[in-house]
Amino acid sequence: MKAFKGKIVYIAGGSSGIGRAAAGLFAREGAHVVIFARNSDRLQEAHAEVEAKRLKEGQRFAWYAVDITDEPAVMETMERAVKDFGAPDLLVNSAGRAMPKYFEEITAGQFDETMKINVYGIRHTLAALLPHMSEKGGAVVNVSSVAGLIGVFGYTDYSASKFAVIGFSEALRSELKPLGIMVSVLCPPDTDTPGLEAENRTKPPETHAISKNAKMMQPEDVARAMIKGIRSNTFLILPGFDSKLSVLAKRLWPGLVERIMDRAIAGCQQKKKRKQS
Repeated sequence: MKAFKGKIVYIAGGSSGIGRAAAGLFAREGAHVVIFARNSDRLQEAHAEVEAKRLKEGQRFAWYAVDITDEPAVMETMERAVKDFGAPDLLVNSAGRAMPKYFEEITAGQFDETMKINVYGIRHTLAALLPHMSEKGGAVVNVSSVAGLIGVFGYTDYSASKFAVIGFSEALRSELKPLGIMVSVLCPPDTDTPGLEAENRTKPPETHAISKNAKMMQPEDVARAMIKGIRSNTFLILPGFDSKLSVLAKRLWPGLVERIMDRAIAGCQQKKKRKQS
């Protein structure tokens, strides 16, 4: 998929963050854009912003409120969207959440909810839309994270879910290739979104210490990297130099990456002990 003019793009999680930025870029490319999320107010606001970025008259835009963890609701909403708008040429699954804490503070309920949002939500949208997409081919992008390639202190539930997204996407790519559907997985680093702002409220000090030297990206830059990856049929899309370097280092020198993180964690814990004494 080299060009998006006239293509139908569905974005789950399109009301904020990377999904919202991507919706605006696709609008500028001449695509018809449909966004999905839970919050109707944010959806209406995002819809107006995206529509204002249209390339030309005749482009169509729509929004649908749905909780992606609710399979029956997803099936019903996606069927309605396809009937109203047509089957997507491109599906972007960008809905997700993180609530970093020490493992002993992550309840079974939180762990379950994280998996339902970050993994099952992708499964539900694909199950609903694949029968329609398989008739004409297209592309799917599932959003994971650098924390889906490198396990990070404080993210036991989140990293588990994002590692799962990569494995799911890799298997799916093999299955859907004969149908003419390309599958990619986007692994952004820390990105300046409302989601990251919420994460920072629960992050353990050690997690802050690990991430403090990492370069934060803007959602528009991540979305541009995603579009570039789609055009080049790249499976693992890593936005930004720091992401590529971190993942390469983890692959080639895993012990070095672990030592760097251990050093940051130890330094943070020493500071905590000094404050307590």
